[in-house]
Amino acid sequence: MIQAVLFDMDGVLVDSEHQMCLAAIQMFKELDVTVLPEDFLPFVGTGENRYLGGVAEKYGIHLNIDAAKFRTYTIYAEIVHGWLEPLAGVHQFIARCREKGIKTAIATSADLMKMEINLREIGLPVETFNATVNGLEVVHKKPSPEIYLTTARKIGVEPSCCLVVEDAINGVQAAKDAGMYCLALTTSFNAQQLKQADWICKDLSEALHLFSIWENYIPLQSKYF
Repeated sequence: MIQAVLFDMDGVLVDSEHQMCLAAIQMFKELDVTVLPEDFLPFVGTGENRYLGGVAEKYGIHLNIDAAKFRTYTIYAEIVHGWLEPLAGVHQFIARCREKGIKTAIATSADLMKMEINLREIGLPVETFNATVNGLEVVHKKPSPEIYLTTARKIGVEPSCCLVVEDAINGVQAAKDAGMYCLALTTSFNAQQLKQADWICKDLSEALHLFSIWENYIPLQSKYF
């Protein structure tokens, strides 16, 4: 019985990867380092320390990570202000959770600053959720299950009763290693790459169909919708 839904943020509630990449590229440019969008792909979903730090390592430069993150977030906030929108079905899916008495929480590898920027821009204040956990609150980032186990404890729900909504390979692995169900969205990776998940959908608007399946315990013939 699913009692709580734990949402990753980027690629699940909002698609901000492109804007974050642009902000990071500009930050590196200010350091006189030219980097490419594809440099960031291996670090998607691992948190900004690794997202920025991994690229810095590739180019052999020392990065003051706290200063680099703050500058990147500042640029990012300017880029997304007034332009960022929730992905399809986000508000409807969260509303359905409320109707069913299911707890909701954010579990994002992003830092608090970015989490607050994103939620504000898409009209989902922090108070919308029963709890939030960001990347600053855990030691080990995804694919470690730490962030999801921490979130489950925070809302008082057993891991086996939690559903994680993810878009990234690292996130799906983290959810499964936490002993949770996982719904993967193909917003960032294809279905084959996310095959470890229990269910796979295009986005949360498509995933609304799953509520009837969960309620009625209908066996799935396919995890793809």
